[in-house]
Amino acid sequence: MRAQLPDFTKASVLVVGDVMLDRYWFGDTSRISPEAPVPVVKIGQMDERPGGAGNVALNIAALGAKVSLLGIAGDDTAAHQLEKQLTEANVTHHILKIPNARTIAKLRIISRHQQLIRLDFEEKFPAFNTDSFLQLYEQQLKTANLVILSDYGKGTLTCVQELIKRAKKANIPVFVDPKGLDFSIYYGATAITPNYKEFEAIVGPCQTEDDIINKAQQFLTQQSIDALLLTRGERGMTLIQKNTDETHLPAHAREVFDVTGAGDTVIAVLGAAHAAGATLPDAMTLANLSASLVVAKLGAAVVSVPELDAALSNTIQTTAGIMNEEQLLLAVAKARIKGQRIVFTNGCFDILHAGHVTYLQQAKQLGDYLIVAINSDHSVTRLKGPSRPVNNQEQRMTVLAGLSAVDWVTSFSDDTPERLLKLLQPDILAKGGDYQPDQVVGAEIVFAYGGEVRVLGLVKDLSTTSIIDRLVKHHQTTSQVE
Repeated sequence: MRAQLPDFTKASVLVVGDVMLDRYWFGDTSRISPEAPVPVVKIGQMDERPGGAGNVALNIAALGAKVSLLGIAGDDTAAHQLEKQLTEANVTHHILKIPNARTIAKLRIISRHQQLIRLDFEEKFPAFNTDSFLQLYEQQLKTANLVILSDYGKGTLTCVQELIKRAKKANIPVFVDPKGLDFSIYYGATAITPNYKEFEAIVGPCQTEDDIINKAQQFLTQQSIDALLLTRGERGMTLIQKNTDETHLPAHAREVFDVTGAGDTVIAVLGAAHAAGATLPDAMTLANLSASLVVAKLGAAVVSVPELDAALSNTIQTTAGIMNEEQLLLAVAKARIKGQRIVFTNGCFDILHAGHVTYLQQAKQLGDYLIVAINSDHSVTRLKGPSRPVNNQEQRMTVLAGLSAVDWVTSFSDDTPERLLKLLQPDILAKGGDYQPDQVVGAEIVFAYGGEVRVLGLVKDLSTTSIIDRLVKHHQTTSQVE
């Protein structure tokens, strides 16, 4: 099925559900503890991200859609961190804080790109003022064209029927990511997205495809729900709608790296696409593609529009050359679909010399594609002084693009490449020089999403500054002789 990307800016989605804070601790593992047969992890980097309904909202915001999040949390440090990160991700949020309650948090210990253990910190939320909650909900409904209910069974959606009724009264579709053994609480919803295990727990064992379709149709009729999107892991997805033939999509072949948050991505993309005008089958196609992309990433990840566009068209050429950011995003997305590794390095590269060439060749050997990001002319001047650069931006990019080791060249106007690293998320950040990996600018960003930082050697006594100094001395000597 070939779908088109909708204009996600037309979508305005209200997400309501269980919010939590996902913590990730990254470190190296090289030995077994003498105290017990368990690995010893030396923690080198820590990261925190919104999880649960918060991750659903992040996925929607990453598509460029407008999104508002409504949830409950404790009045604690974790809640404040959640709000800070949501704000930074352009998610409008209304978190009702409950005194003496604890914000739900999950801690994952990760080493060598593998999750070793997950620790959950949660207690059942005490009763809270649903009147205040519903009042906030009514206010946010005024600007929404679709509601997503993200149910993790933590207690936020105790008034779920009232939420559905009020949205339906306002003619706003309601999509539900369900939880538990009683789906009757979602009566009247527009669409529901259980996984296969959850589905069988509700309707009973299904021996054949006909069993699945017949029981799904019975369920839709009984619960007055319009559509059911059944996620089936390696068997793909099946969309069942009332009085309509089912639609099945196979799973896209990918190396599964981490399934954390895949369900969040599915309902986020499904809802945002439908809110932006896509039909349910087309929205399902986008959700299916998105799921295949996020399972190849570490942790609760999001999918960008360029990645979706690349996966849809599958025709973008990963040719070498000078690229702007949008072109580079598409090229990177295409390479990732093929399972290829991206290496990133950056610098001024004012006067290209043998030291540069050697380290760029070493960097290329680390992966399939090498991105070289150069400081813009204004950026070089700020960093190096008014006499630099010697060669302007266009000249520097042209020379770099001519090297066989370099695949893509781009520029950035900031003093550091941190914004580009967050945007592109390369597998490896490479840098030449005498550094420790954690001293490289941007290392903490790369470590946070599970990437690597590699420091490569430079040819001794070779640098742009030393070459300029020698040229100046040579000119002075020549002038004196004359």
